[in-house]
Amino acid sequence: MNMRIVARLINLPENRGVRVETAAHPVLLVRVGDQVRAFEADCPHAGAPLEQGVICNGHIVCPWHKAAFAMDSGAVREPPALVGLKQYPVQVHDGVVSVGDTALCAEPTPLPHDSRCFAVIGAGAAGAAAVASLKRRGFTGRLLWIDREPNPAYDRTALSKFVIAGQMAADDTPALLDEAVVIHGEVQRLDAAAKRIELVDGRHFDYDAALVATGGDAQRLDIPGAVLNNVFVLRSRDDAARISAAAASATCAVIIGDSFIGLEAASALRQRGLVVQVVSRHAIPLAAQLGPRIGAAIRQLHEDHGVIFHSNTEPERLDGHGAVSTVLLKNGNRLAADLVLIGVGVQPATAFIDGVQKAEDHSLQVDAHLQAAPGLWAAGDNVTFAWQQHPTRIEHWRVAQQLGVLAARNMLGEAQTYADVPFFWTYHFDKTFELLGHPRHWNRLHLEGDLHHHDFIALLCHDDQVEAVIACEHQQAMADLSQRMQQPLGKAEALDIIRRR
Repeated sequence: MNMRIVARLINLPENRGVRVETAAHPVLLVRVGDQVRAFEADCPHAGAPLEQGVICNGHIVCPWHKAAFAMDSGAVREPPALVGLKQYPVQVHDGVVSVGDTALCAEPTPLPHDSRCFAVIGAGAAGAAAVASLKRRGFTGRLLWIDREPNPAYDRTALSKFVIAGQMAADDTPALLDEAVVIHGEVQRLDAAAKRIELVDGRHFDYDAALVATGGDAQRLDIPGAVLNNVFVLRSRDDAARISAAAASATCAVIIGDSFIGLEAASALRQRGLVVQVVSRHAIPLAAQLGPRIGAAIRQLHEDHGVIFHSNTEPERLDGHGAVSTVLLKNGNRLAADLVLIGVGVQPATAFIDGVQKAEDHSLQVDAHLQAAPGLWAAGDNVTFAWQQHPTRIEHWRVAQQLGVLAARNMLGEAQTYADVPFFWTYHFDKTFELLGHPRHWNRLHLEGDLHHHDFIALLCHDDQVEAVIACEHQQAMADLSQRMQQPLGKAEALDIIRRR
């Protein structure tokens, strides 16, 4: 085996990874005492340089999207990465560290032969994470992975951030798994009592355990003109391709709704040079999620880049001959529109399921182990689950992945509950805003940094207990907090972590 000298032990700190370039490939060196381990240097999810992340609680935490890997083996512990880090052999002799060129082989240990049939319905964030977890854990039974899209299992977060901005072709949207064998079909009915899945084309499958990971369907507007051409929702790769094609010849766009997706779309289309107007029933966007001060700062960022807001109103109708040309608002204003994007939320995709309990919003109600009925689990945007002893539904990509991993483990016989920290990121005009936690009852905001120049970190607290953290340009502190917030965290300790970074 070819070993290359890469460092001296004395120069490797124990509290962070060190990137070294070799003739073969860059590696990340992680030191624990007199031992050193070497891994691939970039996160397998989106290529983030892991030396800019943190070492915390035995984990290597990605700076960008907070994927976590075991420090001893590189095994993935937290999504959005779905595979572990390649590990390379290391020798330490007389204080000199050498690394091999060839990655160590880390094959999963197969479970005993399993005659059961598992089904995963949905190939988005939750479904892909579940399938990856089952494969990592060596499931040897029959696995059915069903999705209604012809080419599923891709990173949907890129659609509103990069595809409709014209920075990425829809077909180049990153795949979630290198090898994805999916049954293409629309599920017409799932009979939870009979444990049977029926497809629209007549095929049917019986299962021993199934996971419903169908997410949500984008809500449309029930107003005149909503079926005109160039009126879009954004949920799939095909949606994004159509929006991008329309934007190529458009001069003005109207976004209905100030959700995260709506505002990301506003940023993307504005950066293409379109006149962009956002229509919302709210005075301040995202105030319910982030609070009025941070919501107002994000609105100001958009306005500084030319986005026009029409607040405290909603559309009355869309007009045009074949294709949309104007949007009439209830306040009487009329807006020119070559394309309209509707971003008013999603409806849980659960109508096909019989024999389970559903919440008022049509999401599936599950127990602490994500089980909706005997042999049936659910994960993702379509589920109301228990978090911190409260029924909770969170429409975040990484949370859906966390739930998918958890459901897969429980399908295999474990009895795990959700004890992770919700994390979300959103991208506007080259600024990434990160949110840790799920704020509900906070009554105090503590701000570090400059909110209006979008270089800040804010603690949303209930008295002196941290409920959530929102930040821009503080990725290392957020990586640290993503691990520390798995236990109750006081404001003083949070500030200490932030100021150390």
